[in-house]
Amino acid sequence: MSKLSFEFPDGSVKEFEQGVTVEDVAKSIAVSLAKKAVAGKIDGQMYGINEPLANGGKIEIITKDSDDGLKVLRQTASQLLKAALADQFVGIEFGESTSDEDGFFVDTDKKDTQVSADELKPLEDKMRKMVKNNVSIERKVLSKEDALKQVDGDPYQAKLVNKLANGDEVVFYQIGDYLSLGEGVVLPSAKDVKEFKLLSVAGAYWEGKSSNPMLQRIFATAFYKKADLEADLKRRQEAKERDHRVIGNKLDLFFVDPKVGAGLAYWMPNGATVRRVIERYIVDKELANGYQHVITPVLMNLDAYKTSGHWAHYREDMFPPMDMGDGEQLELRPMNCPSHIQIFKHHIRSYRELPMRIAELGMMHRYEKSGALSGLQRVREMTLNDGHTFLAIEQIKEEFKRILHLMVEVYKDFDIENYHFRLSYRDPKNTEKYFDDDEMWNKSQSMLKGAMDELGLDYVEAEGEAAFYGPKLDVQTYTAMGNEETLSTIQLDFMLPERFDLHYVGEDGKEHRPVMVHRGLVSTMERFVAYLIEVYKGAFPTWLAPHQVKVIPVSMDKHGEYAKKVNNKLTALGIRSSVDSRNEKMGYLIRDAQTNKVPYTLVVGDDEASSDKVSVRRYGEDNSTELSINDFVKNIQEDISNYSRKNK
Repeated sequence: MSKLSFEFPDGSVKEFEQGVTVEDVAKSIAVSLAKKAVAGKIDGQMYGINEPLANGGKIEIITKDSDDGLKVLRQTASQLLKAALADQFVGIEFGESTSDEDGFFVDTDKKDTQVSADELKPLEDKMRKMVKNNVSIERKVLSKEDALKQVDGDPYQAKLVNKLANGDEVVFYQIGDYLSLGEGVVLPSAKDVKEFKLLSVAGAYWEGKSSNPMLQRIFATAFYKKADLEADLKRRQEAKERDHRVIGNKLDLFFVDPKVGAGLAYWMPNGATVRRVIERYIVDKELANGYQHVITPVLMNLDAYKTSGHWAHYREDMFPPMDMGDGEQLELRPMNCPSHIQIFKHHIRSYRELPMRIAELGMMHRYEKSGALSGLQRVREMTLNDGHTFLAIEQIKEEFKRILHLMVEVYKDFDIENYHFRLSYRDPKNTEKYFDDDEMWNKSQSMLKGAMDELGLDYVEAEGEAAFYGPKLDVQTYTAMGNEETLSTIQLDFMLPERFDLHYVGEDGKEHRPVMVHRGLVSTMERFVAYLIEVYKGAFPTWLAPHQVKVIPVSMDKHGEYAKKVNNKLTALGIRSSVDSRNEKMGYLIRDAQTNKVPYTLVVGDDEASSDKVSVRRYGEDNSTELSINDFVKNIQEDISNYSRKNK
């Protein structure tokens, strides 16, 4: 029998007998390594710790302290959960079960009622009993025919068998009396699945398609160490408290109702106020920085997107064209750049007009799959804070610096400090995704890199993250929970001016091709508001808060008129103020103002009315301060004009 040859990460090579396991290989290196080993990778493919190996190759021992090791644990936990569910609910059907960096989930379907949150604790108890008894998990390989017989009656599992079959072989795991379809490598027994938690249930469409049945998804997580589980549960609680969807509902900021349109946000008065303040700020900032604001239609002839390349590259993310019946096809725009190109083309342009800066709060539509939609962060209709500059090649570096300076100013006003820069390049091997012009890419990428080096800014370089038409600088920030996302971008584009045959008349009287710079300061209004809700936990700084002041009379009968006088003075100055005239106890009204995160609560009674004063209580504070109306006005106006910065 021929031997198997394995190459280790350090370059060394060893030979083993046929049928050797990953555990055997690990023991040959060190007993301590074998104790930590949970699986192996051979030429990138995962194998179970005690699975007989038939082929050699480059081998990597997967240990508990690695990401892959954690994935193995969670895949094992998902199998135990399926076994517990099958035992608890006779005839239950299973969709997908998978693990990722956030935990694992199992999709289920029941004929009567779906699994409820109340039933998670008994399921946990069943799983813990398996762990305590160290139930073995035996890997079995069935023929495809036998596998289909095994899952007969479960339409979801039958489809998964066809999907997961490796030729005529399908992996199952025997857990007690239950034979579970294998979706990934698992541990040989339940003993290490000690630290886990079943978290929640939610609806999920089969295969992520809204046209398919709605299944019940059980979310869970698992770790090897108790401390890691406790830290994760604490993080999840913090995330729940900051979840913009939860806060948005509590503060009546927005809602999304699938019955009237999945992924379409309805902005309530409170949320619309926050958004309007941001929009006015952005427009004023851009006008002061030389941008000309425009308004362009959300519909455009499909031919424009064919010319731009969006149709070829992003067709799956665009809504179907609307046939107008006369040969014209209109498309809901997924991007604003072709619209701004039309603004530039509408007149003959001179070199004297360059750089020509065009900006818009442009509404766009993208077809996001139902399973990907999430509050304001993933929507089908969005308004992008968009800008395009048309300029000469020699103006690129200066304009790049100018845009970057504007971004930093905006970040300062919104108190955004935790961010870094990423230069995003094309992947030269991916000729399908990226515009095929080596000279253009080399020139534009070197220009952006040169500008960043000249500015002395630190950055990371990321191949394969560019737009299809050019490289870009991405400003990467972090959500309140530490997740990285792109907030702003500057993109250099030589391609679209070529495709749309753009020209300007140079100083020499001849036609020249401009370069185009795409930039977004704060992403879409939807995503930016979601980001701010989570950063502030809904307690917006005064300048952004939907309600800046709540005036509460001790007695509406005795002090109502004075409360209205104070309120009228504030509203006349543009301060968002209102009187709480409800017939409730004053303590309740003050607590309600705090619950709704109003920055300033003003209480007025006999003393205040007789001396033109107000009792001022800041959000989050227990004590009040008595001020004259004029002094309070001065303080709050300073707070607003300073963008409520912490360091004044």
